Amino acid sequence: MTEKQRFIKALKREPLTGHVPTFELVFFLTMEELGKVHPTHRAYFQWDQMSAHEKKLQIADMADCYVEVAKRYHHSAIFIHPNPGDKENTLRLLERIREISGDEYYIMMHGDPTLPIPTGDDMVEFSARLYEDPEGVIAEQQQNMKWAFEMAEYLKKNGGLLDGFALCSDYCFNVNPFYTPTMFSELIAPTLAEVIKGYHDMGYYVIKHTDGNIMPIVDQMVQCGPDALHSLDPQGGVDLKFMKEHYGDKVCLVGNVNCGLLQTGTDEEVEADVRRALRDGMPGGGYIFSTSNCVYTGMDLERYRLMNRIWWEEGIYK
Repeated sequence: MTEKQRFIKALKREPLTGHVPTFELVFFLTMEELGKVHPTHRAYFQWDQMSAHEKKLQIADMADCYVEVAKRYHHSAIFIHPNPGDKENTLRLLERIREISGDEYYIMMHGDPTLPIPTGDDMVEFSARLYEDPEGVIAEQQQNMKWAFEMAEYLKKNGGLLDGFALCSDYCFNVNPFYTPTMFSELIAPTLAEVIKGYHDMGYYVIKHTDGNIMPIVDQMVQCGPDALHSLDPQGGVDLKFMKEHYGDKVCLVGNVNCGLLQTGTDEEVEADVRRALRDGMPGGGYIFSTSNCVYTGMDLERYRLMNRIWWEEGIYK
């Protein structure tokens, strides 16, 4: 099987042999790994002034970054961050990735119209809107969904090179969700369920991502029908063993290796946590191995290499 086929089998919670699939939502350490700036960190202020040839070279280099990281770490999937993110350049990036890697990898991108935790700059104003203008909050998400579906339909009609979406609006802090369960059920969940169904109807798979403590709203998130939940954040109190026992028959589980330990723990703590995630997540399938967030700027690359090495040696279905 290709890595893409293995990844899809995990999303569908079907039995696998060989390695449990792995990937990262983002692998920002491309400068250390490849000597190249990560695609999302490239500022294209002069994009409109570039020649067609220069734009083609930029897109090719971004595609090469994604594919080379996937090859080096045996990832089954690639999460792209189109930059620029318009329809045409997103399509060109997908075409280049497929050109150099064929149909080997499952490819996904962000496409979440639901509203995340606001920034510190507008948290007070946004919080007031939730109570004073709930209809407006819902309407904003509906408009976002319209734009998201336009992109999804465009890519489907122009080659069908994308396999799915990762919905990356964060809802939770480490202690609690930003939205109360009641507020989530009224303002967020209906749009989340609608967008997941819409993507499914187009033939896409859907992974729902949010960091933090999802436990007060996890039932609602699962009921919205995603194929998988990411990132099962242990720093937010999400226990993979509990999730496996209570939701493993309903949704694929992705992640759970503690990023806090990867950042500041000892090698021994990292090794133990990686083995715990494999031990708790793998039984029965329906698990994809990854960090509990991403490989972010500032993480020690050697820590990720340690994590990846243990997965390669031990994350194998007999």
